[in-house]
Amino acid sequence: MIDIYIYRPFSLILDSRKSHIALHFQLVETLKWSIKRFNRGLTVSELKARLETIVGAPASSMELEIFSAGDQFLQKIENDDALLGSYPVDDNCRIHVIDRSGGQMGEFYDVSKVEKFELPDEAYGQKSDSMRAFLKKQRLGRYNEQEMAKKKAQLAAHEEEQTTAASTISVGNRCKVEVPKQPTKLGTVMYVGTTDFKQGHWVGVKYDEPLGKHNGTVDGRKYFECGDKYGAFVRPLNVIVGDFPEEDYGLDEI
Repeated sequence: MIDIYIYRPFSLILDSRKSHIALHFQLVETLKWSIKRFNRGLTVSELKARLETIVGAPASSMELEIFSAGDQFLQKIENDDALLGSYPVDDNCRIHVIDRSGGQMGEFYDVSKVEKFELPDEAYGQKSDSMRAFLKKQRLGRYNEQEMAKKKAQLAAHEEEQTTAASTISVGNRCKVEVPKQPTKLGTVMYVGTTDFKQGHWVGVKYDEPLGKHNGTVDGRKYFECGDKYGAFVRPLNVIVGDFPEEDYGLDEI
């Protein structure tokens, strides 16, 4: 029996026995092994046909070479009619598989190269057994008109609250910014109004400490000026204006 170990794609490491060949296939992703056994009485042609499903190379254009345990080339396996057992094989020899078809071994491991079926949206909309058809039938998600109208009204009401809050904030106001799951920050209002990067009203704040995201410029447009990482935009409802003097951390004291 001969054990053939696949350590990397398309190179088979041999372990000689008596009457059969055991192929140990390593799954690279999981580092697991599976074993198939073949009789030494198989012809080389029959072996190639079985290797085809493993290495992806057509049997008709496959060449096999034997390398020693020291990785020295020994000979080619050229006679497709010969028995595999007729070739001298020692422990830990390696069979190297060469694809002469012009294809690239392992090419189908890269799924980006696989042609994908795409169904036009119009055709998909006409199917009765699709997820979209199910959601429509059950009036779920965006196909629930009442629920969507309710969410739209809630969003509009919330945006109106933001607009009202923005009207009470002026550039130059000292403020405290309270955003959920973030520490409270103190700063100065530098901008109030709409922006190009998102809809709705926003407040540009220059923090007292470098706890922001930018220097007042977003996507190439300058809304205000401040030091790098001192600027940020927040929604009006997260801004509280008042008498919040800049804290003195006593850095100049000795």
